[in-house]
Amino acid sequence: MIKLADYQQKYRYFKLDRTNDGILNIVFHTDGGPMLWGIEVVEALGYLWADVGNDRDNKVVVVTGTGSEFIAKMSVATGKMSADIWDRIASNVRRMHRNHLAIEVPMIAAVNGPALLHSEQALLCDIVIASSNAAFQDSPHFASGLIPGDGVQIIYNHLLGANRSRYFHYMNETLSAQRALELGLISEVLPPEKLRSRAIEIARHILKQPDIVRRYTRQVTIEPIRHLYSGYLEHGLAIEGLGAWGGWSLE
Repeated sequence: MIKLADYQQKYRYFKLDRTNDGILNIVFHTDGGPMLWGIEVVEALGYLWADVGNDRDNKVVVVTGTGSEFIAKMSVATGKMSADIWDRIASNVRRMHRNHLAIEVPMIAAVNGPALLHSEQALLCDIVIASSNAAFQDSPHFASGLIPGDGVQIIYNHLLGANRSRYFHYMNETLSAQRALELGLISEVLPPEKLRSRAIEIARHILKQPDIVRRYTRQVTIEPIRHLYSGYLEHGLAIEGLGAWGGWSLE
């Protein structure tokens, strides 16, 4: 059976610690600062979610970012897209989503600032709260000449509804924390200094219930979303890859 010590220092982009009552805190970062999203992050995140899910000592998971950003920027990479590169990306994306959705304990996202790319990593959690300076956008896809097919489109369509989601993607819309609350993407907006403590408070509220109740509540509430990803992710990745081969670069 895997233990926290087996993977706590394993990942460059994630700081991990766990409270005595089983709350696993995961902080996204790059070299101690706000996370810069990239191919290596996607690859590592898939394996991290697997380790988190396989550790039965994790009772509730809290995910947040570093400083005043959740995920707002990409790392700089160069080179034209190729079939081999997209195959690696698609494989990592499949693993990332599959293992995120396979985690059997409740997950809380504390969105500490702008989540401008791959905000599905927060929105796939069971409870999403955000600081007042947070914002939600899909900056790396349509507005950048890339098809939104690697999973972000699925959760936004599910949460916003089809027409609202399509407007969000086509118009490169940025949703403030308050607007995200009004639209049902998140459940609470808090001052930045109160976000982390509120996440822990929610986690301890969840911990009042027996382990089997927590785990199976997660299962029955995440199952519809898991089915959506199972049904639509492969097609989305194929279409996104087709568009990427048409001229999109990693620059």
